[in-house]
Amino acid sequence: MLHVSEIGFAYRNRTVLERIGFELRPGRILVILGPNGVGKTTLIRCLNAIHKPSAGAVLLEGEDLLRLSPPRMAKRVGYVAQRTETARLTVYDAVLMGRKPHMGLRVAQADRDKTGAAIAQLGLEPLALRHIDELSGGELQKVAIARALVQEPRLLLLDEPTSALDLRNQFEILTLLRDAVRERGMATVMTMHDLNTALRFADEVLLIKGGNILAHVPADGITPDLIEATYGLPVAIHHLDGVPVVVPQLRKDASHAAE
Repeated sequence: MLHVSEIGFAYRNRTVLERIGFELRPGRILVILGPNGVGKTTLIRCLNAIHKPSAGAVLLEGEDLLRLSPPRMAKRVGYVAQRTETARLTVYDAVLMGRKPHMGLRVAQADRDKTGAAIAQLGLEPLALRHIDELSGGELQKVAIARALVQEPRLLLLDEPTSALDLRNQFEILTLLRDAVRERGMATVMTMHDLNTALRFADEVLLIKGGNILAHVPADGITPDLIEATYGLPVAIHHLDGVPVVVPQLRKDASHAAE
């Protein structure tokens, strides 16, 4: 169980996050939603102590993540940033680096086997010997996700994991992620901008505005009122195969519909 309690964060005397708290069970995906600049990425970075919160605690299975050493944190938490640094490494070696927290003095066969399995799972086998500085943005993002999965964390954090991917790759990656989360029992928190994609793959959504939580609800429990309160935009919600689909409405359309 992930338990986030009363997290606060300020930057240059400006409050970015205030009293953020939620719980998330293993094997569940929580997507943080909200307008640009409300602190979604900041919250992700507070959960793994990249940013030091001004208040609060982050407990994973009873262990305070904010007090862990970097090596211990790397065994517990996987993180995929919006942008991945490139280096003169092959795809295989870059993914293998995810095993570093678990390695001894030498790379074990189990590390190689898990690296190969993650590369295959993400469809990266044809690129395994390519250098990552030669990859497209979407390919590079797949490498970052494969590296996080091979790390075998108990908590997986992803900041806009599909931002560099086309529509087909978005759905492929998120389907693979969802399957991996269920199979491995990882609590998973991610940020996304695309509301409809988020609602298709999330179990729960956390709506943030002005540094505060507006709502924490099941993905299929989101309402037009909650979305309008978060984004300032009237919407209609339809359901396709049981999945909410959000359709923005122009204000004049909304007024005509009310007549």
